[in-house]
This record gives sequence, C-alpha cells and structure tokens, in this order.
Amino acid sequence: MNFLKQICFLIGLIFTSVTFAQNMQEGFQYLETGKFDKAEIFFHQILADYPKNKTANLCFGRAVGLNGNAPKAIGIFTDLLKEYPVDLEIQLNYAESLLWGKQFGEAKVYFTSLVAENPENFAALLGFANTFSNLKEYENALIYVNKALEVSVKNPNAMVSKKYIRLGYANQFVQKQNYSKAISLLNENLIDFPNDKETLLNKVNIYLMTKETANATKIYKQIATNAKDSLLALNGLALVAHIDEKDKNALEISKTALLKSKILKDTTLTKQTFERYTQALIWNRKFKEAETKIKDLILDYGEQNWVLALRATLGMYRSNFKETIADYEQILKKDSLSFDGNLGSTNAYFANGEVKKAYNGVFKTLEIFKNQKDAVGFLKKINKNYTPYVEEKLSYTFDNGDNVAYSSFTKITFPINTSLSFSTNYEYRKTENTISKNKAKSNNFNLELQYQFHPKIIFNAKGGVSRANSFSNNYSQLLAEVFFKMKPLKLQDLEIGYKREVQNFNADLVDKEIASNNLILNYNLSTNFKFGWFTQYLYTTQTDENERNLLFTSLYYNFLSKPTFKGGLNFQYITFKNQVPETYFSPEKFNAVEVFIDISKNDKKLFYSLNAATGYQYIEDQPKQSTYRVQVKLGYNVSERFITNIYGTRSNIASATAAGFTFTEVGFVVKWDLTKKPIFYKN
Repeated sequence: MNFLKQICFLIGLIFTSVTFAQNMQEGFQYLETGKFDKAEIFFHQILADYPKNKTANLCFGRAVGLNGNAPKAIGIFTDLLKEYPVDLEIQLNYAESLLWGKQFGEAKVYFTSLVAENPENFAALLGFANTFSNLKEYENALIYVNKALEVSVKNPNAMVSKKYIRLGYANQFVQKQNYSKAISLLNENLIDFPNDKETLLNKVNIYLMTKETANATKIYKQIATNAKDSLLALNGLALVAHIDEKDKNALEISKTALLKSKILKDTTLTKQTFERYTQALIWNRKFKEAETKIKDLILDYGEQNWVLALRATLGMYRSNFKETIADYEQILKKDSLSFDGNLGSTNAYFANGEVKKAYNGVFKTLEIFKNQKDAVGFLKKINKNYTPYVEEKLSYTFDNGDNVAYSSFTKITFPINTSLSFSTNYEYRKTENTISKNKAKSNNFNLELQYQFHPKIIFNAKGGVSRANSFSNNYSQLLAEVFFKMKPLKLQDLEIGYKREVQNFNADLVDKEIASNNLILNYNLSTNFKFGWFTQYLYTTQTDENERNLLFTSLYYNFLSKPTFKGGLNFQYITFKNQVPETYFSPEKFNAVEVFIDISKNDKKLFYSLNAATGYQYIEDQPKQSTYRVQVKLGYNVSERFITNIYGTRSNIASATAAGFTFTEVGFVVKWDLTKKPIFYKN
C-alpha cells in the first residue's frame, strides 16, 4: 500500500512538472521573440503561485534585465546564487546581467573565474568576449570569440559578436590613424559577411578620411544594391566628388539624389539628401540658393541641429562668423557632445580671431572624440601659427644696369602667447657694379613686436639699425616700422602704418645714404561673388629732400579655389617731387597698366605659385613701353616642422626697383619650427 502511494505521488509530481512546464511555455516564447515586457509580467504572475521555482525566477530575472532594469535583474540573480551557488546556468545569467548594467569591470573579474572553471562552455566564452569588447580590449575579445567558435562552429550569435568586435577594433586603429590595419580587419569581416553594409560604410569612411576617392567610389557602387542604398550611395558620391575637388559634379549628383528621394519617400534618407544637396550648393558658392533652401528646411523641420549646422556652414563661407558661432552654440545647447557643434564652433572662433576660444574648443572636441583626425589636424593648424621658428632666405639679384647682389635674411620668431610675439631679424646684402667696380655692404638688424589686442586689430612695431659700408661712405641709420592691421568690416582688411628704410638695392644707392619715410595705407575688399579689390597708397619723404606719391590698385576675380586661381587688372601711378634720374628712377609722372594671373596650390607635400603679368607703362611723355613680370615659387614640405622652397622673379617694369632697371632675382628659402608645439602649450 505504501509502495502504491509512492508510485501515485511520483506520477502526480511528474504530471505537475510537465503541466507547469507547459504553463511556462508561453513565457519562454515571449523571451525568445524579444517581448520582454510581456515575459516580465508573465513570470511575475507565475512566481506569485510558485515563489521558489528556480526556472521561473531565472526567467523573470532575464525578462527584467532585458526589459531595461539591469540593477533589479542583478539583484534577482544575486539572490539565486545565494541559494544555488554552484549552478552554472544562474552563474552565466548573473554574469550576463553585469553586462546589461554596464558593470564591465565586475563582469571581467567574474567571467575570468567562470571561464577558468568552464573552459569549454560556449556561453561563458562568448560572454567573456563580449565583456572584453565592451571594455574596448578588442585583442582579447577576438581571442575568446574565436575560442567560442571552436566550441560551436559558425554559431550565428558568436559570428555577429565577432563582426562587431572587428568593427570596434578597426575604429580603434582609425583613431590611431593606422588605416591599413583597420582596412585589414574590415576585409576579414567581409569574408565572413560578404557585402555587409555596416562594414562597407566603415570602410568607405576611412577612404573619405584618407581622400582615397577612387576606392570610396568603388565601395559606394558596391553598396548600391537597392533603391534605398542607391540613394545613400549617391549622397556619398557627392561628398567624394567634393573631396576630389569636383564641386560641380557633386552638385549634379546631389540633384539626381534629390529627384530619387522624392520617389523613394524615406524620411531619414530624404533628410540626408536635403543636407547633402544644400552642402553642394554652398561648395559651389550658390549662396542665395543655399540660403533659400535652408529657410525651407527650417519651415519643414524646425531648427534641428542638422539644419543649424547647414546654416552655420553657409555663414562660414560668407564670413558671417558671429552668426555662425551663434548657430553652433545653439547646437551645443541641445547636444553638448555634437561633433559639428564642437569642431564647427572652434573653426568659427579661429576665423573670427578669437584664438583662445578656438584652443579651448579643439581641446574639448578631442576630449570627447579621442584622436579624431579633423580635430587633430585643426589643432596642428592652430599650433603652426604660434610655434617658434627660424627662417633663412638666400638670394642672388642681377639687372641690366650691370649690378649684382648677394643677400641673406635670417628671422627668428617666438610667440609668447596667442596675443604677443617677438621676432628678431638680420639681413646682410653685398652689391657690386661689374662695370664701375663700385661695391657696398649693408647690415640691417631689427627687433619686432606683434600684439593682438582685439580679435580684429593687430599691432606691429619694429625697430633697428642699418650699418652700411660703400666705396666712399660708411654710416648707420635707424630703421623703424609701425603698423595697425585691422578688419573693420566683414571681408575687409585695412593696414595703416609707417616705415623707415634705407635704399640698398645697388652700390650707388647705398653710397648716397638715402633713407625713406613711408606712410602706408593698404586696403583689400573681398566679396562673396568672387570679385575683389586691393588698393595701396604710399606717401614717401626722403633724406635727399625728395617726395613720392605711389598709388597701386588691383581689381581681380577668383576663378577657382582649388588650386587658387585669380586674375585681373592692375593700375599703378607714381609721381616724384624732384627728378634725379642719374641717381634713381624718379619720374615726374609714371603710369602702368597690366593684366595678371595668379595661381597657387599647397598640397600635403608639394606647393607652388605663379604670378604673371603683362601690360604697358607710360613714363612722363615717352611712348608707351610693353612690360612683363613673372614670379614663380616651388616648395616642398620636408616634414611637419621643415619646409623649403626656391623662387624666381623677373620684371622689366620701371617702378619695380628704386633704380628703375629690369632685374632678375633667384632665391632659396628654408623654414624650421624650433619646437613641436607652441612654448605656451599646456596639453
């Protein structure tokens, strides 16, 4: 009878367990399908009837944690471990809950012992790999995800983890600017996941950073496998064209993308397309159209950050720096971690002459975005302006008056801070007339101060002495220079100053001991429609009682920005109070008109410039004479701290030198940064 009771009890227990398991099947289904809120409610109800059921408690803990309440889940599993301290399933769930709660350090410690005790357990190995990944210890993450895949070959969960581990590891190498290693990791991903979109986008971003436009184009074409991805690719190709300095192509591509977006009607891609199209308008300096488009976007989307960033970009191109700064500040109020807001405002502050704020901005950007390439590049750009340097220039000059000259010019500059800088320079010039054999030497020594007491105003002062030894005269003369450089209004530059110098072009001029006192006015007006106007006026009094008025004005047009290519018309007018042609060029009236072109480009290593002009000059009542002028420069950036260039100048314009001769000059220049960073650099 007792045996029969035991059998009945066992049968009842089995029946109850099977029934209970069947009752929980619905909850298991919720967990498997990601309906964690329903799973949490379900198992909470189960526990009301069976509070000690291990399976129900475990499932409830998972549902709670996966539904976003990691601390509560950790508490549930902690309590279960007290009751079942060696239960591997509970141990694994507790370890996983630490990951949900972002307690990665604690998870690492726990998984270390868990894996040591269960070296062949797939869940433990994969959890350990994910822990390392969250800690950005990607090398260890790869080791353990590979161990997990040895236990469960091609397991889809482990393969997905491996994909994201590689993506994170590749990004780490991008931050270190080790792009080849990053590409290698991404290529490994593409072997396991052919044509994976996330991997391809990571890869194309590297090509955009390194300006490998051909490779970027290839990737975007590879991505374009359906209507949505084709639109994404077009937006990318427009950016590629811009990086490739083909802004017209960028605009055409963006127009095509705009038409496709109207058909596709995907909210996210439509925004991206509007953004790229507006950028393309700005790149092509179609400012009015861009302004209209931005106003439309504000009406449709409000002042969202991406729209404000477009307006700020337009402001930068138009030199509306105050408005640009205001837009970026508005972006940062909404999102203090915005990359556009942080680096964009930094650029705007620097362009507006607010260098301290620019430094603070770039440091903050690099705190948020470690080693970000654009921010690092911008910091180098600012540092370059305030790094102590020495410059040496050697030149040889000859003219059709049989004069030759050798000169060297050495300058050392030490910025003390972003506002104050000191310089010293020394010039040695030796000149000789090969017919008369008259010789002369001059030694000029100067000390210079530059102080920026307002973002728009810089003060320059220079003082020194010139010592000369000629064939019949030895003397010393004071040298002086005082300048105010200002930006009175947007797109305008104004310089007002005084300069005292000694004429030392040839031996005869050195011997005459002629010092000039010049009052100088320089004014340049730029525009947003490519035209510009530069004017210079000099009033000169000389120690030989002569006076000079000189007016030079130039109207120019900017044809291209990369390379810089401009051209225009120059006019020059000169009068002298006294005519002393036997000593130097000093007509009562002189006019010159010329057309000119100016081309320059500065690549990463090589830079060059060409300025050429031709026209006519009118000297008093003489017949007009044709003129030409050519200046060329070719340079090389040997390293970040050392650059060198050679240059040549030839001109037959009578006013080009005090002597009024056709002359040629060739020279060699080197510049070396004395330190890697500014001396006031704190970071």
